[in-house]
Parts: sequence; structure tokens; C-alpha cells
Amino acid sequence: MISIKEYRKAESLEEAWELNQKKANRIIGGMMWMKMSRGRVQTAIDLSGLGLDTIEERDDAFVIGSMVTLRQLETHTGLNAYTDGAVKEALRHIVGVQFRNGATVGGSLFGRYGFSDVLTLFMTLDAEVELYKGGVIPVSVFAEMSYDRDVLVRVIVKKKPEKYYYQSVRNTDTDFPALTCGAALEADGSLRLCFGARPQKAMVLADRDGVLDGLCVKGAGSEDAAMKRIETIGIYAAENIPTGSNMRGSAAYRSKLVKTLASRAAEHFLTEAL
Repeated sequence: MISIKEYRKAESLEEAWELNQKKANRIIGGMMWMKMSRGRVQTAIDLSGLGLDTIEERDDAFVIGSMVTLRQLETHTGLNAYTDGAVKEALRHIVGVQFRNGATVGGSLFGRYGFSDVLTLFMTLDAEVELYKGGVIPVSVFAEMSYDRDVLVRVIVKKKPEKYYYQSVRNTDTDFPALTCGAALEADGSLRLCFGARPQKAMVLADRDGVLDGLCVKGAGSEDAAMKRIETIGIYAAENIPTGSNMRGSAAYRSKLVKTLASRAAEHFLTEAL
């Protein structure tokens, strides 16, 4: 059990940042995971009074405050319309509605957990995070950064002419995933694939050989040609996404899942392109 000596509701981001520079202090979100940890916190820093609990849809982007709950994200009409339902699909398996009503976007992202559907989702959307001192950086870059004492303020999802698709494999419906896969069909017909719960943190498939380039151009080929492309994508993903083992699956099992989910994502988009 975690113990907290003092509670402070920050009146500004500057105050929150200054308080967070002490190692004994911690920023709290929904405390869904933190409350199950062990240790002592000198000062718990609450960001709930800073207006970071809203989702703003602009002409060119969605701006998501760090205190937005996963349930708010899951049920947002604009985000789900923009992502073809990928946001809802990514979040609906996370424990339960009661949990998602408490867990925050900021807490889910800042932890950069290997099992995180939230990290996989935002990496697939090519989103950016806004750090109070660190500025705006891509989620894919943020995921590889060392943990520091900065404050995650917002997540920015820029609107692009893309289509999205999300999948996960779980041993039981609300368990941590054995593998997650997000896919984006870019404007030029190319695929962007992201895999998480490997069990390492999410990563984007690096297409060094151009396997995913322009493969989903409308009218690009016959059904037989499409099936060959689907197989090629699955094999390439399995060969280039590192996996490991834990209680939810072996590395070999996960590599097979990578191939299967990559193929399904390609099929999802390619069937529309024929």
C-alpha cells in the first residue's frame, strides 16, 4: 500500500512542476495503478484544478488534457468518428468501465507501460505529447525517453487524411493484452503498423525495405495479388518486431500473433482497395 503524508492541489503548472522536482513527491492522476504500489509519498500533487480534463476538437487537431479519463476518451464521438472506432476498440477492454472512469490519459501515457493499449493507440495515431518544460514531441520519441520530473500537460492528435484500425489479443476479455496492434492507412496508400505488449512497450514497425509503401492504392491489383501482399506484410512484421516472454505468452507465440495481426490489418485495408 502507498502512503501519502501531504496533499497539494496545484494552482498552476509551474507550481506542479516545482513540487514534482523533489523525488519524494509524485503527481497523482486517477491513482488506479499507483494506489496498488508500495512506498511513501511526501507530497501528492493533484492537477485536477488546472482545466486539463477536457477534449477540445479543433479544425486541425484534437487536444486532450492529461486529466481526461479513459472513459471520456473511449466515448468521445469526434475522436471515434475520426479514428474509425479505433479509440473505442483500444480502450473498451481495459479492466472495466469503473476503472476507465478513474484512470487518466496522462497517467497511462507517462508510465509508458509495456502492456499499455493507450500507448499503442496514440503511437498509431502519430500523436504528440506536450510536456511543461520539454515542449511538444512525438509519442514515439517520448516512449523512448528516460523517466524525468517533467509534467505531461496534453496529448495532441493532428487530423490527417488517414484511416485507422486497432486489434488486441487477450487471454481473457479484461486481462492485460498478450499483444496489441494499431494500423494506419496513410494518404499515399501505405501502411503504418504499431505493436505493443510484446511484452515490451509499443513500437512502430520500421519499414526499411519499403514493404508497406503504396501497398493499399485503390485498384492496385487482383484479389490474388492482394493475398500475396497480405502474406508478405505479415512475414515482414514477424521478422522485424522483437518479442519476449512472460506469463501471458512466449516470444514465439507473440511473433505468430504479430504475423496474424499484421496480416489482418493489411487485409482490412486491402479489401477496400480492390
